[in-house]
Amino acid sequence: MYQDLLLRLIRKKIGDRSLNDEISNILNISYDAAHRRTSLKAKFSFEEALKLAHYYQISLDQFLNSDHQIVVQKTSAVNKTEDLQSFFQNNLSVFENLPLSDDMTIYYSAKDIPFFYTLSDTLLSRFKIYVWINLLNAKQVFVPFLRFSPPSLEADTKELRKKYEEQNVIELWNEMTVSSILQQVSFYYDTQLLLKNEAQIILDELKELIQYIENKMENNPKFHLYENELMHLSNDIFFHHPQQSLFAIPINMFGYILISDEKTNIEAKNYFDHQIKNSKSLNTSGNRDRKIFFNKMFDQIDRLRSRLDSI
Repeated sequence: MYQDLLLRLIRKKIGDRSLNDEISNILNISYDAAHRRTSLKAKFSFEEALKLAHYYQISLDQFLNSDHQIVVQKTSAVNKTEDLQSFFQNNLSVFENLPLSDDMTIYYSAKDIPFFYTLSDTLLSRFKIYVWINLLNAKQVFVPFLRFSPPSLEADTKELRKKYEEQNVIELWNEMTVSSILQQVSFYYDTQLLLKNEAQIILDELKELIQYIENKMENNPKFHLYENELMHLSNDIFFHHPQQSLFAIPINMFGYILISDEKTNIEAKNYFDHQIKNSKSLNTSGNRDRKIFFNKMFDQIDRLRSRLDSI
């Protein structure tokens, strides 16, 4: 029963391509051996079934006979700067394994500014990585930001941001979305790990990023921004597609639990729809409401900038 279900799911993935050729190539077995498996005359080994499920990004949840158990994936752990490259490459593979098309919509519950926007060759981007690594460092041995040198990640991060920017995206923000990074700038400046001129540049770049988000909302029909004042935002990311969805739940700054279970993803879609119903669309709001929203964030940045300038 399970082998037949797995084969039907693979057929759905490959369309008109030969199932026997696909199985033969992926498992590195003969055409005849593949045919015996597809005709159910021979069984897949456990390793073969796992290899096929992994290759075709087939969730194993549907093979469980319980609504209360699901199989999840976890992104690779990041404990030091050398692990960053694999983290961003793993994120790229998520996009590459999803059916990206106009039917795909990405939902982002932005407790913090979505990390895709800070993937750039800026001091702001370097500072975010510096903060993330420090927060993951169990020994909490901080080095001054001036001496922090992350590995070169420009190729991976540039491609990852490009993939995100190309999709239909719905982001939920509130005025606290910008607060986290402001608190981080303030903390590292007060502990003398961040120099004044570095903090000033980071705040200037943050303001430019918020202005970019505002312009994107007004000029990009694939981007929708909602202000949510009622519910707790969580940095959850939901990749919704009618054929294959993925729910990413953060477990730390660089770690996500990835859920492909169909029933769970239906619940996630309903939850995001509920949040949107209780949010204000800034795309369809008047200029006054939009300016009020963005000015709240600009005011927070300006207040911190004024405090630094006065010291």
